[in-house]
Amino acid sequence: MDVSDRFLRFAAECEVMAKSTSSPANKVVWRRIAERWVRCAQWMEQRNSLAQTEASMKRHRKPERNWLH
Repeated sequence: MDVSDRFLRFAAECEVMAKSTSSPANKVVWRRIAERWVRCAQWMEQRNSLAQTEASMKRHRKPERNWLH
């Protein structure tokens, strides 16, 4: 399981906690925590996507020619 999947699992657990509490204030807190976990998951997915793109670009880049030698 990758990091973003783990973050989404944490968000789901927070949603369960929000549904199980009777306190309106606690529901808000649990839902805000869940939203933050989702944002963390999105950030990790974006970061991984950028890293994959960068690695792909490096693999397909033509080697520089050294004109001095």
